[in-house]
Amino acid sequence: MGDQMVKATNSFKLAKSWDRAVLVNIKLANCNLKLGSKHEAANAYVDAANCYKKTSPKQAISCLDQAVNMLLEISSLNMAARYCKDIGELYEQQENFDQAIVYFERSADLFQTEEVTTSANQCRLKVAHFSAMSGKYPKAIKIYEEIARHSLNNNLLKYGARGHLLNAGICQLCKGDVVAITNALEKYQDVDPTFSRTREYKLLADLADAVDEEDVAKFTAAVKEFDTISRLDTWRTTLLLRVKETLKAKELEEDDLT
Repeated sequence: MGDQMVKATNSFKLAKSWDRAVLVNIKLANCNLKLGSKHEAANAYVDAANCYKKTSPKQAISCLDQAVNMLLEISSLNMAARYCKDIGELYEQQENFDQAIVYFERSADLFQTEEVTTSANQCRLKVAHFSAMSGKYPKAIKIYEEIARHSLNNNLLKYGARGHLLNAGICQLCKGDVVAITNALEKYQDVDPTFSRTREYKLLADLADAVDEEDVAKFTAAVKEFDTISRLDTWRTTLLLRVKETLKAKELEEDDLT
């Protein structure tokens, strides 16, 4: 019976009859559950989710969620982590960033439990990315700083540490606390003694001065100088624009007072 269902599913997939393939997979999952095989049932739900991805991301998420719960019940944590990450990516595609954060965090915790640190950190970086976009800067800062420290202990990853420290510093700028920014730059120098010799450090120091002096022109010039050599990605540009808009607003307030 199971073999016939698998053959039927494959036939429907080849014919791109995704809805029919889904129905067979869910039937197969229920059969496996009755037989007490949660692993096979989870696999069938994952197959159903892959078919649903073509037509209904919402249903794909529902099927993957069921697969994750079954895998957790049988302590298959690595696989559960993988599918939590898949759910996070589906929510990301739908621009539902709050739910994406929930599943990327869950995935990171599961990967970390299994000591798959690289995958855990990839998911944590997603959490930091979306947290910052949602204005949850302290949460993003904590993740970027922790991953920077981790990177410095690994010869293959240590050159990426300056990028993580730059991201943390940009989040500090978004908080708008000049004292906190200055303290952070000192802390980053302790974390990585080579950081003060990098262009990333110079950018953050120049931006901190511009924020302290409430100087929009100085802020713009520092960003432009850095961007000419190392292109700033969309995420960094978006956050830096937030800081610039705050500076502009302060400048206008002062003009109104004079």
